[in-house]
Amino acid sequence: MNRFRGIEDRCLVAEARRGHMAAYNVLMLRWQKRVFIHIVRLVGQREDALDLTQDVFLKAYQNLKKLDDPAKFPGWLFRIAHNEAFSLLRKNRPEGEMTVEPKFAESSGGLFPIECTLAVRSALARLSDDHREAVLLKFDQGFKFEEMAEILSCPVSTVISRLYTALDLLKRTLAPVNTGGRNELRS
Repeated sequence: MNRFRGIEDRCLVAEARRGHMAAYNVLMLRWQKRVFIHIVRLVGQREDALDLTQDVFLKAYQNLKKLDDPAKFPGWLFRIAHNEAFSLLRKNRPEGEMTVEPKFAESSGGLFPIECTLAVRSALARLSDDHREAVLLKFDQGFKFEEMAEILSCPVSTVISRLYTALDLLKRTLAPVNTGGRNELRS
């Protein structure tokens, strides 16, 4: 397995396609934390995210030969993660069910960093699944708009619209929170 550690993803994909399980294991080790964090932020439950992450890597391995361009492995992998997460979200959220909107406790002296983190997490949880995923793919994972469009199976214009709508909603949600004179979400 050590011989694969410094190799680029696209080369690891090619090796894994040839049956080198060690190459796929390196890919898995390289990407599992990012995929898990992305999924847990989408579905909100650690246990579900652990199960889904395993499912993502199993499906990726089973379908590796279907990946047209090995250089696009990260986006392809996150597309599988997106499909798995949204499948669970649809299954667990009956039609028409509303999510509970958490309230922020305002303090007179500003927020501590942990309170800011909790406020942002809570605000993200209030977004629709589509808006939240756009924010997470851009700011947590660092994908470009074109890559996000492939992951989400929608036009780039839709990705941009979702992202900026989400940022506007986050800004309005977080604006009442006293952050020591800084009321704007920085991106």
